[in-house]
Amino acid sequence: MRQIYLAAYDIEDPRRRRYAHSLVREWAVGGQESAYECQLTASERDDLNDGMERCVDACVDRYLLLRLDPRTCEFTLGRATRPMESNLFYFP
Repeated sequence: MRQIYLAAYDIEDPRRRRYAHSLVREWAVGGQESAYECQLTASERDDLNDGMERCVDACVDRYLLLRLDPRTCEFTLGRATRPMESNLFYFP
């Protein structure tokens, strides 16, 4: 079962930041600069956390994976982008 998470990071080193960006974008269904909405299974969440653990320097970088309440309503500003996976859908 997939749950909705907010993945956010602040990574100082450009090389590690690019790696973190590509890692998070694998599961992102929407987002901005360094904060992405991801729909993850438990094993995908663990894979993401493991990858970010290898990337993040705990002394200078920050990483947050926050599970969002599935009962909340979706609210968007600007133009919406359709999810890349066709088996996922959104409803208000």
